[in-house]
Amino acid sequence: MQIYPAIDIKRGKVARGEILYADDPVAVAERFVAAGATWLHVVDLDCSFETCPGHSSCLRRIAALPGVLVQVGGLLRAVTEVRGALDSGAARAVVATATIARSGALEDIVREVGADRLAAGLDVRRGSPVLRGSTKALAASAEALARSVTDAGVGTLVYRDLDRDGALAGLDVSGAARLVPFAVDVIIAGGGASLADLSAARAAGFAGAIVGRALHEGRFGLEEAIACLR
Repeated sequence: MQIYPAIDIKRGKVARGEILYADDPVAVAERFVAAGATWLHVVDLDCSFETCPGHSSCLRRIAALPGVLVQVGGLLRAVTEVRGALDSGAARAVVATATIARSGALEDIVREVGADRLAAGLDVRRGSPVLRGSTKALAASAEALARSVTDAGVGTLVYRDLDRDGALAGLDVSGAARLVPFAVDVIIAGGGASLADLSAARAAGFAGAIVGRALHEGRFGLEEAIACLR
């Protein structure tokens, strides 16, 4: 199972909400790579929430680091946004839930950039898909959306529990496990707080886990996480 250390970039710094973790995202990325990371999950929060016109130079510099691949998330809904992430050097762009829930939208992006450079983001609350910023469940079930992602040719699904995200409440292993039969690779995100969480995710058959706050706050080290997943 692959671990994806998360780096959220806000105004050029590593931050989560109002919590500032580091002044230099590139230095943080370099430390993760030195500790053994082969993938990073990067979100340019300023671009995600439309407060800047394009992806930051930080993202480009992180993506240029040797020995690591970058997966970019952050409300990528249209082909122009996906292309922007990929043109910044990302190996993979995570398409937003709003897009995978819209008939034909994911297929359009696949035709433009190719399925192998994409993942589909599935945001949930209490196990039901939702749009970011909303608490109202979508009409389609998580299983139905996962199946539609696979049908579109996209082999990676990022399952994020928004209620747990950033709360150190533990990963929703049982909720994400429902989707393993419907997707090629499931990456779980939202709430990872301990090595036990990662071990449970591995046992459930996930392809990866995205972990941010727990690493930034030193609840465990990346080397420890990698070791427990071997």
